[in-house]
Amino acid sequence: MGSTTYEWILDHEFAGKEPAEWKWPYDVPSWVFTHGQLPFVPDARIEFADGDIPAVHEAMVRAAGDRNVWIVGGGDLAGQFADAGLLDEVIVSIAPVTLGGGAPLLPRRIELRLEELGRNGEFVSVRFSVRRR
Repeated sequence: MGSTTYEWILDHEFAGKEPAEWKWPYDVPSWVFTHGQLPFVPDARIEFADGDIPAVHEAMVRAAGDRNVWIVGGGDLAGQFADAGLLDEVIVSIAPVTLGGGAPLLPRRIELRLEELGRNGEFVSVRFSVRRR
């Protein structure tokens, strides 16, 4: 995940709690891509990474075993995996919020093919496959 997503989790899961009270909500290994120093959640299976996407991806695949590797967070991080040929699909959940502006979903050109469209409560979920060039 990107650092912004990690910080959002910290802000929403641990608001008002001391670090000693923090309990990471996931039991799977997690990687946080960051260029800075971020707070560490005690006893969490978190690795902080900076840089070489293919090398980190290799470690993520080893840790995942027969499970999928999920890249959660901003489009720039997903784009870096796509640039390295390591992104197979993009799943987007669309929430009913009107904004006056914002960041693009993916800040680079990635060829996508619509595979599935569905409803999850008040959200729309869309699954795209990544087209290889």
